[in-house]
Amino acid sequence: MTSSPIPARPTRRLLGTALASALLLTACGGGESGGTGGGEGAQAGGPLTFATGGTGGVYYPYGGGIANLLSSELEGTTVTVQETNASVDNMQLLASGQAQLAFGLGDVVSDAANGENTFTEALPLCSLGNIYNNFTHVFTTAATGITSIEDLRGKRVSPGAVGSASEVTADRIMQAAGLDPQADIERAQLGVAETVAAIQDGTVDAGFWSGGLPTGAIVELANNADLVLIPTGEYTDAMAEQYGDYYFTEEIPANTYEGQTEASPQVVSPNILVARTDMDEQLQQDITRTIFENKEQLLTVHPAAEELDPATAGEVAFIETCPGAQAYFDSVG
Repeated sequence: MTSSPIPARPTRRLLGTALASALLLTACGGGESGGTGGGEGAQAGGPLTFATGGTGGVYYPYGGGIANLLSSELEGTTVTVQETNASVDNMQLLASGQAQLAFGLGDVVSDAANGENTFTEALPLCSLGNIYNNFTHVFTTAATGITSIEDLRGKRVSPGAVGSASEVTADRIMQAAGLDPQADIERAQLGVAETVAAIQDGTVDAGFWSGGLPTGAIVELANNADLVLIPTGEYTDAMAEQYGDYYFTEEIPANTYEGQTEASPQVVSPNILVARTDMDEQLQQDITRTIFENKEQLLTVHPAAEELDPATAGEVAFIETCPGAQAYFDSVG
């Protein structure tokens, strides 16, 4: 084990120069398991592993920016980011002690904290705050003729990578629309960047992605094809009634993506920064304070940082707020 950052894997060009420079100090290779870090009961002044997501989404570059910030501001602390399949994967890495920080989408975080659905027991997790909202993207191109969730029947569809929140949300949306997500589509379990590539080469018709605005891989698709965003907001109420009030509806604003001239109402869920409950409380507070008091710096990494708000970040009903984070929120509230 070492406290030195692990050199970055080569970044995709869509991340941009600013993101790449941040990630050079913080990125750690990985997939569904492994990683370096401070082990269970992370203390101040040691290495931490931050489980994020795939390189084509928001978790990985935004997590890289946060890791870079924490490593520079918290004396003796080095944070490395791990590329993962995102939320489900991340909660399991936290529970096993292979990661000490993780991003997770509200529905998966709730399941993990309460031992529901894909999690057979409650995991020892707490929230460092609501960081930003994830917008469902059901995306295709005009060439496919797909304009609704019902149109996905019989098509080649990527609901997201195995073990991702995108997959969980996608399956629930399709069920709410009357589709069997296992039998009514030809499943291709791909991350967002791979889904975009598959749509472009014609091996997949449509994909699901739950992410911040804008998502780099979808920006790339919109810049190279006639992007179609399929609305999902009509299914929010049914999903919230069945699963929980961490689902709500907001619009992807018009012109978020090239050629997207109308706002698109979508199922939305909050993104939570999650830690293990045995993390040192002072470290919890220091991490939370550093993130929320350096919003302007994080905005240079990704626009999702605009949503950082300590006045509301602690209002997460489905998982306990870490006591150190709560102390910070109380101090500024």
